[in-house]
Amino acid sequence: MRDQILCRRMFLKTTAFFAASLLGAKSAFAKVIDLARLPEGKLSLYSVNNRERLTVTYRNSLGEYCDEALQALNWLLRCHITNETTQMDLRVIESLNRLDDVLGGNNEIHIISGYRSPSYNSRLRSVSHGVAKNSLHMKGMAVDLAIPGVRLDQIRRTALSLAAGGVGYYPGNGFVHIDSGKLRAWQG
Repeated sequence: MRDQILCRRMFLKTTAFFAASLLGAKSAFAKVIDLARLPEGKLSLYSVNNRERLTVTYRNSLGEYCDEALQALNWLLRCHITNETTQMDLRVIESLNRLDDVLGGNNEIHIISGYRSPSYNSRLRSVSHGVAKNSLHMKGMAVDLAIPGVRLDQIRRTALSLAAGGVGYYPGNGFVHIDSGKLRAWQG
């Protein structure tokens, strides 16, 4: 079962815009046109560790973000050990969306790791040499993922082509890391 989030605020803003445009409010129309640069932002995610699914429209076709949807994404991408959340960097959310779109869209992205609390990151560092002391996961700027039915090397190539931040390739562990940091690539 997938949770669907309908953002009332987004609906009300869109309805108000169309009502204003029908009444001849040209300035409202011009303002919305400036925001309408991106298509609707949708994601379908599955948290492997928490066994939770979320299908959400976090940005409407007018370019407006839905706070409730972003909060739901923050919750799904929380630290699976401590249940702590953070505000995930929108660039990571947008990278997930672009990655999905380029790979055909409507994929269920499996999240291996999103936000990591400092205590969990420290614990991971003590048992693995591949965990950064100042991991971007602790800043809500990184996600480790896999997409069933899509080869990891294809996810990696696609993520690299987006040139949106760091891309780590971990075929032995079954995931690709993407982040909103500096452009760089590595294999773990």
